[in-house]
Amino acid sequence: MSDKRKEYFEHRAAAFIVKYQFIGKGGFVVTDQAKVLVSATFVMLTFGMRHYLINVFDKIIIYPELYFSTVNQEFHKGEFNPRVKALVFSWKDFQEGFYFENDNLNLGLHEFGHALHFHGLKSRDQSSIVFSDAYVNMQEYLVQPNVLNQLVTSKYFRIYAYTNQAEFLAVVLEHFFETPQNFKKEFPELYNNVKIMINYYERENT
Repeated sequence: MSDKRKEYFEHRAAAFIVKYQFIGKGGFVVTDQAKVLVSATFVMLTFGMRHYLINVFDKIIIYPELYFSTVNQEFHKGEFNPRVKALVFSWKDFQEGFYFENDNLNLGLHEFGHALHFHGLKSRDQSSIVFSDAYVNMQEYLVQPNVLNQLVTSKYFRIYAYTNQAEFLAVVLEHFFETPQNFKKEFPELYNNVKIMINYYERENT
């Protein structure tokens, strides 16, 4: 990363930390390191977007490990709750997303992907318009003959991706950042659609 891009990245991460409230639960103490890692994850996902400080959440809630969610009365590793405008993470599982860099499991990218999806389909800023147009193209791609069957048969995306459209996008974003070369080789059309969706061209060429 060039010095200019590094400075730009750090500026965005600092702006994220200022805008959103960090809350520790279950005995978790929010450290500066935790704030930096969370903000860097979101900035990595949205680095190519002009409008990136979105308003569908205003707080980051962090538990030390698995926590009991009152939304569906189950234990969770993480969730995006638009009703209370919160992203919730198990810190143990959030960190594991970075310990294993190519297993296509990254809790931070996954849950932030849900928030970005929710924002992108409801807002009308320029970044959201690009996102929503690319999302429509993705849906059109998925209903092409045999495409879904090829995706499932390849076993590249874990089966959880096919739960619903929101989960598919979140899992796809994990793969996009964790194993990009494999993704590009396996499903180049889908890969390029994601690039457009999050404006990854600008990110690569600056």
